[in-house]
Amino acid sequence: HQMTMHPLNIFKHCPVCGSENFIENDSRSKKCKDCSFVYYQNTAASVAAIIRRGKDEILVTRRAINPQKGKLDLPGGFVEFDETAEEALAREIKEELNIEIKNIKYEFTIPNNYSFSDMNIRTLDMFFSCEQDGECRIKAQDDVKDAKYMKINELKEDDFGLDSMKIAIRIIKNGAEMQK
Repeated sequence: HQMTMHPLNIFKHCPVCGSENFIENDSRSKKCKDCSFVYYQNTAASVAAIIRRGKDEILVTRRAINPQKGKLDLPGGFVEFDETAEEALAREIKEELNIEIKNIKYEFTIPNNYSFSDMNIRTLDMFFSCEQDGECRIKAQDDVKDAKYMKINELKEDDFGLDSMKIAIRIIKNGAEMQK
């Protein structure tokens, strides 16, 4: 995961004193040479749901917004302040699909780059398997254009937009192969 430009590249002035002497300090921070303020961009926590139906299907969404608008995705999003990863997952699923989830189980993490507002946001994407709770109909909303259950063996990595999702699909497919 090599970065082509500093993640704080768009910040030209110190946010404390306004100085233009706001320079790269290390790979994730900038420091003001005038007032000594150091600003870090730490990794953002993100969650994604592998919502299973039976042994061979998962719920896949289509992105309604950039980055990667129109590409396939797994439902999820960013963890808010004072929220556990599991709480964030349940909230995001409710916001995006209007359903509840149950049997949440941690699976794996993948570091990712998320381009947003001309920034390269480094994320740590946490993947959880779970199941839909109840018979409430899935309703695509928020940043999801549509959603459907798909057979795991029919998923294609290249149909997914974000790098971490491509890797996750590979892991999910390999896991499904091993269970045969």
